[in-house]
Amino acid sequence: MPSISHPRPPSASPPVISVVGLSKTYASGFCALRNIDLEIRRGEIFALLGPNGAGKTTLISIICGIVNPGDGKVLVDGHDIVRDYRAARALIGLVPQELTTDAFETVWATVTFTRGLFGKPANPVYIERLLKDLSLWGKKDSRLLALSGGMKRRVLIAKALSHEPKILFLDEPTAGVDVELRRDMWQLVRRLRETGVTVILTTHYIEEAEEMADRIGVIDKGEIILIEDKVELMRKLGRKQLTLQLQERLSAVPPSLARHRLELSAGGEELIYSYDSGRERSGILELLKDLGDAGVRFKDLHTTQSSLEDIFVSLVHDGGGVRKQR
Repeated sequence: MPSISHPRPPSASPPVISVVGLSKTYASGFCALRNIDLEIRRGEIFALLGPNGAGKTTLISIICGIVNPGDGKVLVDGHDIVRDYRAARALIGLVPQELTTDAFETVWATVTFTRGLFGKPANPVYIERLLKDLSLWGKKDSRLLALSGGMKRRVLIAKALSHEPKILFLDEPTAGVDVELRRDMWQLVRRLRETGVTVILTTHYIEEAEEMADRIGVIDKGEIILIEDKVELMRKLGRKQLTLQLQERLSAVPPSLARHRLELSAGGEELIYSYDSGRERSGILELLKDLGDAGVRFKDLHTTQSSLEDIFVSLVHDGGGVRKQR
């Protein structure tokens, strides 16, 4: 998968989605969302990460008009999702987690019909291009019940894009799909962004968020615990590890090296030193000097950078101790 070298700069225009003080408690008493504040920039790819039950799907469902909001306010390109529901919903395409399709319809018929539901005039040229982009053209006359799960997922994406929305929500879009579909989908997402479409995705495939997103949001237990530009998040919270392969096995870290908080690994044949990549001083020079003074010799060393997955796990484990960033 080719990488995107630079994220888009923050837009000076008003946010395309604005969520203020949004809370949601279901009739059972379960509080799914707690005082959510969120702004999505026009034309960005925003990844929302969180464990199962964190509130990701509830948040998306409220913005898309599927679930009634509780307290708070949501605007979609300036349209209130309650007072001006029709205008707000017309701007949105949603690819849900569930494979819900009209089983006896053909691919062409269901995608065309969905476009018509939004009041859009027929545009067979656009539908043809969309189906070809999603490798569905050869299945256009097939009934949905005859399609594989991966093909049905492609149809859901085609339906979500049938009315040419300005905002696309992808709720766990690649869960359980084949590698080919995942590749096609992200190629399509890149092309959509280049045309100005805003893309919001939830995913358990954290490497996809790291690959694709401009900004990352982390939600846990119904609360947004962090929103940050991806590159800045990696810079601020990313950690590096220096691994030293020792010439001689150690049974324990010498007391004189205690201040460096080293870890023994590989049965005493490696020392691991963790440090904050954002700090001005890494402490490596002091470590190497102290190793020499302690008579610890090494034959090789290398560094590794923590991934977005490491950061995400750390944030959720720490219970959201990081302040929200904009």
